[in-house]
Amino acid sequence: MNIYLVGFMGTGKSSVGRQLAKQKKWNFVDLDELIELKEQRRIVDIFAKEGEVYFRKLEKKMLKQVSIQDKFVVACGGGIVLDPENIKQMKKTGILICLRATCQEILKRVSSSTHRPILNVAKPRERIELLLKMRAPYYMQADKTIDTSRLSIKQVAAKITKLLPGKK
Repeated sequence: MNIYLVGFMGTGKSSVGRQLAKQKKWNFVDLDELIELKEQRRIVDIFAKEGEVYFRKLEKKMLKQVSIQDKFVVACGGGIVLDPENIKQMKKTGILICLRATCQEILKRVSSSTHRPILNVAKPRERIELLLKMRAPYYMQADKTIDTSRLSIKQVAAKITKLLPGKK
């Protein structure tokens, strides 16, 4: 079994994933970091040069490779849920947990970030609101959802641990 953390950027997937893996003594992997390592360039550069379609193909390939592992906490990119095959793969090999936060909290968390290609727009708040609405039906397919807006990383990790089947 693996634990897949999905949700919009800035909801805490990577930070919570690292904490959760540490608590459970499991391995942690951030799919975006894995893609950057394999491609030897940043995601923002992949988006700029190759486009989103190319990136989503890489993401799907990395997910398949990681999903054959066991006892991994996987921080997924915010758009991984847009492909139904990805959702199916994650549910088949683990539990899918969606982390969410308010638009205001997301903006606060990611405003100083320069590596978020989707937010390189004139009006990031409107872009976040639009993407949250568009992705909501996909995120709702997760097994469990946790709002991280007012929780610490350790609190979110503890909540996830309580949600796990058999609390393994």
